[in-house]
Amino acid sequence: MYTRQKNLFALSAMAAALLLSGCANKLVIASHARLTTLDPITSTAYVTRSHGYMVYDTLFALDENLRQRPQMAETWTSSSDLKTWHIKLREGLQWHDGTPVTAEDCVASLQRWGKRDGAGQQLFRNVERISIDDPHTFTIVLREPDVGIIRTLGKVSVNVPFMMPKRLAQTDAFTPITEATGSGPFVYQPERSTADKAVYVRNPNYKPRHDPQSQAAGAKVAGVDVVEWRYYPMQQEAVQRLLDGRVDYVESPSTRLVSMMEDKADVTVASTDPLGNVAMARFNHQQAPFDNPGVRRAVLMAMKQDAYMSAALGDARYWRNCYSVFPCGTPLANEAGSEVMKQGDLGAARKALAAAGYDGTPVVLLNPVDMPVMTAFTQVTANLLKQLGMTVEVRDMDWATMLQQRESRAPVAEGGWSMFHTWWNAADLSDTSAIAFSGDPQNGWFGWADDAELERLRAKAANASGAEKQALAREIQQRLWNDGAFAVLGQFFEPVAFRSDLQGITSPMQFYWGVSHAK
Repeated sequence: MYTRQKNLFALSAMAAALLLSGCANKLVIASHARLTTLDPITSTAYVTRSHGYMVYDTLFALDENLRQRPQMAETWTSSSDLKTWHIKLREGLQWHDGTPVTAEDCVASLQRWGKRDGAGQQLFRNVERISIDDPHTFTIVLREPDVGIIRTLGKVSVNVPFMMPKRLAQTDAFTPITEATGSGPFVYQPERSTADKAVYVRNPNYKPRHDPQSQAAGAKVAGVDVVEWRYYPMQQEAVQRLLDGRVDYVESPSTRLVSMMEDKADVTVASTDPLGNVAMARFNHQQAPFDNPGVRRAVLMAMKQDAYMSAALGDARYWRNCYSVFPCGTPLANEAGSEVMKQGDLGAARKALAAAGYDGTPVVLLNPVDMPVMTAFTQVTANLLKQLGMTVEVRDMDWATMLQQRESRAPVAEGGWSMFHTWWNAADLSDTSAIAFSGDPQNGWFGWADDAELERLRAKAANASGAEKQALAREIQQRLWNDGAFAVLGQFFEPVAFRSDLQGITSPMQFYWGVSHAK
């Protein structure tokens, strides 16, 4: 314990010296949301994922060509039948508190991640046992062969299998950790952070790989001494501070503010993700009225993607219609069963709603008022439901509160909810393992769909490839649409904006450890 406290004190003292001296090489990010939870395993919030990449590391990672590469791992081998996998860690790795990274830490981290992530859940259903061979090596024994296990362990986005010390990884998978001790290139500074600011200082003890950075893989060499994430409730303030040179990078500027930044020599506006985001409305399958699939499908029949995208994004350059649950532009995209989302027919939807037996039960919409895109989605849905004759209550709250509220399984009358809106990076929905597609009512995504046949199809698809995978994806999509599991509201492409002297900008995700100011 003494070594841990001593090392953390030294890092805090270094951060204080840098910040107080005013000479720190600093990067200021205007984040798209407040950082309200430090646990990237229990939360699918993208701001928490980005936080995770600052302070944690992974066993494997994908490079810019989507090839799997070792990260904390030094080597890995498999048996000829692809059932036994040996993973050896690099030596010299240590946690921010000065203690060494061990195989026990990594096994505990994987087991916790496997309870929350969609791909992790599918992987661990196939795990027969995990054993510790020595302080730096562990073995995973599978029931059935899995050629893609290393790729799964190197998944890039939510939920990322970040490695944590065993003492943290043993926390219940449904209880968020409140300490951010990792082994990554930056150290979180809670004592210098506030509700609207998160501060990170370069980790002087980080041991980078020798190969160059390539997306999430390779050497994570800090480009600056200090990174500050700042949240601005009003996006116009974030953009103005970028123009004034007080902010270096704006993660998600409103498309309605792009004209303020265009043609400015010292500011660059770019689209770094060619696949963009998928807008989604999620029903609570466990509470009336959306415990009735007929009611869910009736609502889908009334929705028009154009209306949602126009309200939230405006400029048609930044969005497109897409009627596939697997994002358009990805290998599994298809239109099986999509007729229900193409109708936009209020008359037909009213008849379907009556046939489903809707009885006036209130619909509670969670509305994050500090997230303009989601607020626009909520307004469109509220108006639509009222036109259908449904009883609607909109509960205004900030994004942080909504993240907590959507975890509630309580009845609507006791503070529960009926529906919320969100979006996913398209890449996170490009495979059948995505947690958003889960039919597991206990461990699935918020809304808790209950569909054993859907789970069977997803499990079968996990080890499929080629034409078989595509056929299973169509079956899965047909089942999701038939069940009215959620609504896809369109695919959109938010820009980013940054000072033109920045280097290390990556696509489709931004990894801030490598960003620096050009000299």
